[in-house]
Amino acid sequence: MARTASSSSSTARKSLARYHGKRDFSRTPEPKAGGRRGKGTLGFVIQKHHASHLHYDFRLELDGTLKSWAVPKGPCLDPGVKRMAVHVEDHPISYADFEGTIPPKQYGAGTVIVWDRGDWLPDGDARKALAAGKLKFELRGEKLHGHWTLVRMHGKGDESHEPWLLIKERDGEARALDDYDVVEEEPASVITGLGVDEVGQAPRKKAKAKDSSTPAKKEEPRKKKEKAALPAVLEPQLATLASSPPSSPHDWLYELKFDGYRLLARIDDKGKVRCFTRNGHDWSAKLPALVEAISKLGTRSAWLDGEITVDGPNGAPDFQALQNAFDRGATSSIVYWLFDAPSLDGEDLRELPVEQRRARLAAVLAGRRLSPLRLSDAFEAAPRDLLAASARIGFEGIVAKRKGSPYVSRRSPDWIKLKNQQRQEFVIGGYTAPKGSRAGFGALLLGVYDEDSGRLRYCGNVGTGFDAGRLADIKAKLDRLAVDDCPFEPVPRGVRAQWVRPSLVAEISFGEWTRENRVRQAVFQGLRSDKPADEVRREHARRTREIEASASSPATKSGRSSANSEGKSKAMSLKITHADRVIDEHSGITKGELAAYYDGVAKLMLPHLRGRPVSLVRAPEGVGGELFFQKHVQGREIPGVRLLDPALDPGHEPLLQIDTKPGLLGAAQMNVIELHTWNATSRAIGKPDRMTFDLDPGEGVAWAQIQEAAMLVRTLLDELGLPSFLKTSGGKGLHVVVPVRRQYDWDTVKGFSQAVVAHLAQTIPARFVAKSGPRNRVGRIFVDYLRNGFGATTVSAWSARARPGLGVSVPLAWDELPELPGPDRWTVANAAQRFEVGNQPWAAMERSRKGLAAAMKLLGYKPG
Repeated sequence: MARTASSSSSTARKSLARYHGKRDFSRTPEPKAGGRRGKGTLGFVIQKHHASHLHYDFRLELDGTLKSWAVPKGPCLDPGVKRMAVHVEDHPISYADFEGTIPPKQYGAGTVIVWDRGDWLPDGDARKALAAGKLKFELRGEKLHGHWTLVRMHGKGDESHEPWLLIKERDGEARALDDYDVVEEEPASVITGLGVDEVGQAPRKKAKAKDSSTPAKKEEPRKKKEKAALPAVLEPQLATLASSPPSSPHDWLYELKFDGYRLLARIDDKGKVRCFTRNGHDWSAKLPALVEAISKLGTRSAWLDGEITVDGPNGAPDFQALQNAFDRGATSSIVYWLFDAPSLDGEDLRELPVEQRRARLAAVLAGRRLSPLRLSDAFEAAPRDLLAASARIGFEGIVAKRKGSPYVSRRSPDWIKLKNQQRQEFVIGGYTAPKGSRAGFGALLLGVYDEDSGRLRYCGNVGTGFDAGRLADIKAKLDRLAVDDCPFEPVPRGVRAQWVRPSLVAEISFGEWTRENRVRQAVFQGLRSDKPADEVRREHARRTREIEASASSPATKSGRSSANSEGKSKAMSLKITHADRVIDEHSGITKGELAAYYDGVAKLMLPHLRGRPVSLVRAPEGVGGELFFQKHVQGREIPGVRLLDPALDPGHEPLLQIDTKPGLLGAAQMNVIELHTWNATSRAIGKPDRMTFDLDPGEGVAWAQIQEAAMLVRTLLDELGLPSFLKTSGGKGLHVVVPVRRQYDWDTVKGFSQAVVAHLAQTIPARFVAKSGPRNRVGRIFVDYLRNGFGATTVSAWSARARPGLGVSVPLAWDELPELPGPDRWTVANAAQRFEVGNQPWAAMERSRKGLAAAMKLLGYKPG
């Protein structure tokens, strides 16, 4: 293996060109060059890298650089388990010592630790073996030992993205995966003893190396796993607005209602803290002081629930001051008022009575009153007196919680809120010009979305509550959202305004609603960035007796009931005829049960349908009978289904759109099973805002191959700088969805998606095929790009499929894919088990949109 120093240096410089081209070394702490080549022995390193997804970077020193592979699941000691390893660019030898954080917007942004390191010995000539696609070697590391093989899967392909397999050879160091998973058992850095999400903390005293030859050590981790059943996501329990205090006041606990943002804190079993808004947005980076305080609580594996506020001059929470804290990036003044603990120390407390959960939370917070973490006091006082007192000291109102009630992830009659004045969120649809000496704007035009039609209804305006700084700040935001068309339907009469895209949400207090559904005496309180605009509805206070009756019903006391049973227990807004007719002999599900499913899933499904043309698959005779694919109006209209402007699809009847639950149920009444959506919105139908890749397996393709194929597609998209989101198709395959900016027309987007698929098929021909048709894809997967043309559709998330079993298309997180037992995991019969997770795996989709120009350039695709 001898080679001259000059030729080796020249080779190293050339092989590092790709590494250098991807990085801005003025911003990233990664090394640009350096490191000494081994004398006599060669080094290896495995780095655990938490970037957009957690993976392991396997690097072997050779010819003055580190030859590198990305291993999504990490190495495995089981010879029967073959781990995918994607060949990536060479790294400098000095990278072997790198631990740290790659900053946001840099290539590979995230944290890196040295998971293992040591020497490696190739079997024979390593260069020839790599060129031939099969490298055998021995590892002598701190964690990994023995003989291993790297084998290229199929063909040479693109050398910078070749798919390889990392395989443990059968020797004395091999271990069955069920007996010992080395990446789970030994997760920390061999340098600092810290985990990948603890980078930057003080190093721990290094633990003694584990004896991986002793099989008895799996007992303790298994106990830990059984205790730490911590949900990955959690939707908060919400209170119902009531018209008056409870009639049986002694059955309730009372707390002050804080004027702030709802926040849930998750502490995992390694002590990492993350903070989420009520809609699942991760605000941890915005609240570093709060994250640090929570990390010192001394509890692990927990979910905490509360409200963040900033105190005003009178000591009461001040919503405007909270908004200012975020705008200035000065969040150290924020206080976290905690009032519930759905989980503590690995124990799920949601079924416990609220009093017991509060007691457990109080014990954790004892003695921490001076920190930003505070316990929200509970009062057993006369609610009318407490409400009056809350008004005097400047609070928004009170919240009453029924004694003995569990914690449920929905709006519950067991929690009711009583307000001192009318106050809620509104969507900003435009603004008027300023008058006199005032700058910025005169008034904001407000609206709420109609529950039945889904249209934005005008509700009046607000012109008070602004200081000069707030006027300028809001005006700058409004300027970026200016549009020509009025977002309100119908257009308000006699209003001269600049219209804006309805995406900003304002918190408004007001005196009353008029008969014309306008607000009077409105006062601006602040903008809300924690609530999406399309969920804003007019709040209606319910009669307290009705709330109490539902709170004491058996369905409520049963705790977290499934959405299906919940849907059956309440009357649907549309009568379903022939509800007892079985539509799927395989599962026995009836038309009425399918309608009940769509009733229960509407809140999750409508965000995927709203604003997009929809195509319907009707099955009048049920699954197995003749199916009708309806894209346009056919005969009579479907109740609640909106007809779009015929100009959107010239030469045809109007396209359809479903924005509301009545429309969804109207479709179910008309024997619709499947709902498919376009890759563009009806307001910008000429320019797609997403690409969809449908992994359609051919005959003889196993589920494990589909899982692997999805990861390969994701890897390619990552290399192209494109985000990707995953869902089951409800059938045999998977869908990979890429959110994009509206820049190109249909032909360009479809052409680029075809180029992506062609690249996959060329690089890995044994796995992928670029042509449709059953004969072409026997034993292989056709990645269907045809979904990206004008008029083409893909089944919507949460839609049922007109196939035996009535499978359901469900959004997934990428890290769920390896453990998913099959594509038919969720059906109409069991999908309610998934409602608590809901759309959380796709929460980042809107803010992840990317332009395609850079990706086209990397792939060598030229539009037109």
